[in-house]
Amino acid sequence: MKQMGTPGWSWMDAHIHWDHYEDEQRERMAAEAREAGGEGLVAVSMHLASSRKNYALSQLDQTFVIPAYGFHPEQPAPSNEELAELLAWIRERHEAGEAFAIGEVGLPYYTRTEQETAGHSFDEAPYVHMLEQFAALAAELGRTLVLHAVYEDAAKVCELLDKYQVRRAHFHWFKGDVATIERMIRTGRYISITPDVLYEEEIRELVRMYPLELMMAETDGPWPFEGPLQGRATTPAMVVDVIREIALLKGLPEAEVAGAMFRNTKTLYTP
Repeated sequence: MKQMGTPGWSWMDAHIHWDHYEDEQRERMAAEAREAGGEGLVAVSMHLASSRKNYALSQLDQTFVIPAYGFHPEQPAPSNEELAELLAWIRERHEAGEAFAIGEVGLPYYTRTEQETAGHSFDEAPYVHMLEQFAALAAELGRTLVLHAVYEDAAKVCELLDKYQVRRAHFHWFKGDVATIERMIRTGRYISITPDVLYEEEIRELVRMYPLELMMAETDGPWPFEGPLQGRATTPAMVVDVIREIALLKGLPEAEVAGAMFRNTKTLYTP
């Protein structure tokens, strides 16, 4: 297992479900992160209640928590009324002049493939409609769109981003084919790398291919990881492990990689 240590450079966790932790855990992990050079995190949401919780958490620690409001696609789609309520609430946050992103949103790759593998049909249309609503809103408000879009779904999402002229897009824990990767690089789409870069060859190859100027680090906590991280609770400070591994894969100094990824995250998520 790698030792985190105090790296001597700044970093941010570009994607974490901060509202899924208990208060005591958040307090402890935020202190641990700050001690190890952490300067903030992006707290993504699952639905309106989650969005409200992340809003409250961001108000408690405005220098550390950047909220993102949305509806995670790997769950039953909301009703039209529920979606309208969430979109209206996001507009209220914008009109109040607050700092936030829109997400986590996207397409239900894992739910869809599980259903299809089991021999069931799956109607993706409600999810596409919902994503279009969020993409249009992100473009209108000039907000960063935080995306759950992997494999063939990533190509579909790229089409929607172009259709709605979304300028600021972040594909979290991205996985996809070479053609989609090349398209995302051409159009300046950001990705973030999770701690599975320590042991997952698919992600390690992605790091070798993708330009550092479009890359960030995340944990997707509290999602648990395997390999050398087996049994460890996922905390923001694991970003230090991610950055160190990316530096090894890129053959670059840790401080250079950390600096680039920190700037990328600040560019996307801070005014």
